[in-house]
Amino acid sequence: MRIALIGQQAFGKAVLEALLERGEDVIAAYCAPDREGRRPDPLKEAALEHGIPLLQPPSYKEPAVWEEFREMKPDLGVMAFVTLFVPEDFLYIPTKGTIQYHPSLLPRHRGPSSINWPIIQGATRTGLSIFWPDNGLDTGPILMQKEVDVLENDTLGTVYFDKLFPLGVEAMIESVDLVREGKASKIVQDDSQSTYESWCRKADVEIDWSRSAREVHNLIRGADPAPGAWTTIGGTTVQLFESRLADGVGGEPGEIVAVEEGRLVIAAGDGGISVGRARPEGGAKVAADAYAGEAGIAAGSRAGS
Repeated sequence: MRIALIGQQAFGKAVLEALLERGEDVIAAYCAPDREGRRPDPLKEAALEHGIPLLQPPSYKEPAVWEEFREMKPDLGVMAFVTLFVPEDFLYIPTKGTIQYHPSLLPRHRGPSSINWPIIQGATRTGLSIFWPDNGLDTGPILMQKEVDVLENDTLGTVYFDKLFPLGVEAMIESVDLVREGKASKIVQDDSQSTYESWCRKADVEIDWSRSAREVHNLIRGADPAPGAWTTIGGTTVQLFESRLADGVGGEPGEIVAVEEGRLVIAAGDGGISVGRARPEGGAKVAADAYAGEAGIAAGSRAGS
C-alpha cells in the first residue's frame, strides 16, 4: 500500500520508523509547521533523514492541499498524533481511508487531554483506540482497542511513555496489516457512553486540600509532568510531583505535617499525601525536601493559603 503518515513529535517519528523498518511504502510525511525558536519536529527530522517527501501545510482545510494529496495516489492515511483539524475532504482521499491513534478507550475521554483526565478521575484502567476519523472530534468508527492498567502511583508520564506510546505504535502497525488484508473493523461508537474533556490546563489542576487524600493524589499524578498540579505555600505558587498516599497523617487540610528525607508530607481532607519533587514558580524542579530547605518551609507551614 502507498501510505501517507500524518503526525507530529516523538510518536509520529516512532510510527514512521516502525513502518519503514518493515518495508512499508511511505510516500509522504505530513507534520506541523515549524515554530520560530523551536527545534524541528522529530517527525520532520526523521522524514528528511530517510528521504521521505515532507509536507507541512498550516491548514488541511484548503482545496490545494487536498489536490496535492490526491495527486500522490495514496492508499491509506495513518494519523499518529495530529493537533490540527483534518477534514473529511482530506481523510477520504486515500482509497482505503485514514486511520488514527487516540490514547483513550473511545467513546470515553474524547478530546485533547485524554490521558490526564482518566487518572485525575481515578480510573484503574484506560487504553487506546485506533479509529477511522471523520469530521467529528474523535467520533469515527473503531478499528481496534487495547487496554492497560493504571496503577496506584502511575502518572501521566508513566501511562503514556511506558504503556500507551509503545502499545500505540504496535497497534498502528497491526491496524495497517488489517487494512491491507481487508479485515479492519468499523465499529460505530456508542454516543450514549461518550465523554469529552478539553485541554487539562493550569486552571484545572489547582489543589484543593479539603478534598480526600486520594482525590489530591489522583490530581497530582494526572498532571505529572504536565501541566503540573499546584498550590501556594508562603505566597508562592509551587507545582508538586511524584505523589504517594501517606498513612497515618493528621492535621488540618493543607498543613505541612513533615519534611522527611526526600519528601514533603501534607494533610488533605482525610489522611494525606507525600510528594517527592517540587517546582516553585520561576525555579527548577528539585527534591521536595531541598525545596523546603531553600524556601524555609517547615512542619506547621500551610499550603493553599
